[in-house]
Amino acid sequence: MSRTRVHNLFVSLDGYAAGEHVTLEQPIGDAGSLFRRFDGRVIHGIDNAPDAPITVDRALTSTWAQGIGAEIMGRRKFGPQTGAWPEDGWQGWWGDEPPFRTPVFVLTHHPRASLEFANGTTFHFVDGSPAEVLQRARDAAQGGDVRIGGGPSTVRQFLEADLIDFLHLAIVPVVLGRGTSPWAGLTDIQDRFDIESVSAPSGLVHQLWNRRRG
Repeated sequence: MSRTRVHNLFVSLDGYAAGEHVTLEQPIGDAGSLFRRFDGRVIHGIDNAPDAPITVDRALTSTWAQGIGAEIMGRRKFGPQTGAWPEDGWQGWWGDEPPFRTPVFVLTHHPRASLEFANGTTFHFVDGSPAEVLQRARDAAQGGDVRIGGGPSTVRQFLEADLIDFLHLAIVPVVLGRGTSPWAGLTDIQDRFDIESVSAPSGLVHQLWNRRRG
């Protein structure tokens, strides 16, 4: 059985993983300080500094793509639009080469034709319960794992449905004061997991949550 995984979920000390209002200028709302220590080129396989040291941060964030056959993401991770899809040609934040290279299922109540890219990424716009969409993603993954790509509201939906097998959290030493939390309304969620913590010299604390078996 394939696993359902969350990777590189950056969370503030007070438990927020994104801002409240996503715009074209602020893809994660007003929570940009969560990512100031993060170089996304590492997880996307693009590194302009091949001689850089292999650090704890780089090693853990680079597991993002390993063994992944499909992704599920919320609509706000795909773009800032709400309501019916506008005819504006929007294809996501990533331009002509999205980094996923797998089928990606975007959760939305509004239908839209799939978008296919030459590098193997295909965005499918789907409606359904977490369990229903996860089954579609598993079928498309062909034995690979399914990544829940975010944002935090989408992660929370899958945690609430008890469908997450693994989470990698990167806790950032900042306090946001407000925002969107992956934990809102969830009680004792940590009891479902064995949790390991690793502190990095960068100031990040990485937590690895593996579902308890048996």
